[in-house]
Amino acid sequence: MSDFDIVIIGAGIAGASLASELAGSAKVMVAEREEFPGYHSTGRSAAFWTESYGGPQVQPLTSASGPWFANPPSHISAHSLLVKRGALTIGKASDKAALKDFYETFAGSVSHIHEVGRDVLEQHVGGLDADYQHGVYEPDCCDIDVAAVHQGYLRHARAQGAQLRTRTALESAQYADGQWHLGLGGETITAAILVNAAGAWADNIAQMASVAPLNITPYRRTVLQLQVAPTVSRDLPLVLDINGNFYFKPENGRLWLSPHDETETAAGDVAPEELDIATTIDRFEKIVNWKVVRLEKAWAGLRSFAPDRLPVYGFDSGNPGFFWFAGQGGFGIQTAPAAAKIARMQILEEPAKAMVEEINPAPYAPARFCA
Repeated sequence: MSDFDIVIIGAGIAGASLASELAGSAKVMVAEREEFPGYHSTGRSAAFWTESYGGPQVQPLTSASGPWFANPPSHISAHSLLVKRGALTIGKASDKAALKDFYETFAGSVSHIHEVGRDVLEQHVGGLDADYQHGVYEPDCCDIDVAAVHQGYLRHARAQGAQLRTRTALESAQYADGQWHLGLGGETITAAILVNAAGAWADNIAQMASVAPLNITPYRRTVLQLQVAPTVSRDLPLVLDINGNFYFKPENGRLWLSPHDETETAAGDVAPEELDIATTIDRFEKIVNWKVVRLEKAWAGLRSFAPDRLPVYGFDSGNPGFFWFAGQGGFGIQTAPAAAKIARMQILEEPAKAMVEEINPAPYAPARFCA
């Protein structure tokens, strides 16, 4: 007999959502190395739900998760976790073909997406540089109450019997006779299944468990909070550059701005670089004629991607007790409900739940890297 059926490493949005799905059907423990769950990535999210974000193979996960956020289970929240925002992807005259391609990629799958011209851009973003002539608008984009989602998952997992242990790093992992012997927080714990939901540390956890890493790479993403003039309208949509050079959105009367950077880095507690901050502000001042009154704060978070930039859900092809739930990039929150359903289905060998019955999980399987 094992101490636990399942031990999940990591209590960010990945580990929390999966623990919520599994608790009550299995004896679950979640081990988090930090004092506070979600410290490195979940708690530093720009907090939006946009169906096109992450690309066409991520979109089914995002779309399937949308109704859950809009009308969450009562054990997660008593109200919607979304607030309508709208998303406007913009480009210059030279980007017209790229925007057309972007639109056509999602026209059959993203609700209400449509192409717009300069007149609509001006309606949404006053003071936009005249070089920006074309755009694609997604009116259904929403802000997500990330803290409520994350805490709701953790609360439900504990209510269903899951143990959450913070300041508990994985120190060792040996698999023998169909069970794991795990060094956690100075003690040895046994489990039938080890779930790797460690985000930027996913490959480190695999190597500790004598499982071949999948080259899941951490990247640093910078975000600034600015006071600008004129004051940011609460109706400003999420504005994204078709070339991936920036995005910005309003947040409580301030502007959240990112250069959409992805700087490869070691897993750890990352901080924004001074050069990135200066580059971001300089880039922003060429987009709109707003004045940056003050930089109020800046932070950086970790995003981690597999080589093909798709998430990884499934049992390792070389170890039947090791489950990958990682590589969720910058779309881990907006896809969390569907991802957790898929992982539960695989771990408990259940039929597909209604939310994900139309989603083919094969593109996300770790075995794709062994072909």
